[in-house]
Amino acid sequence: MPKNEQIDNDHSGESNSLAKFTGLAFQMIAVIGLFAYAGHRIDKATNHSVQWATALLALIGVFISLYLVFKSLKN
Repeated sequence: MPKNEQIDNDHSGESNSLAKFTGLAFQMIAVIGLFAYAGHRIDKATNHSVQWATALLALIGVFISLYLVFKSLKN
């Protein structure tokens, strides 16, 4: 087979990193969403006029998800 007809199949590393980063994005969405939902439920149960628990727990979810991303990128 001539060189110009060979198929380059060296994309396995790219697909692995794509899958890893896509998984990290979904993990971030899940963590932030769960914390925000928990805060919303707390605010709804306590009849807060300002949704402080939602804001606080969503912010905590952001910090936790960033920690998980940085931890996985170190590996």
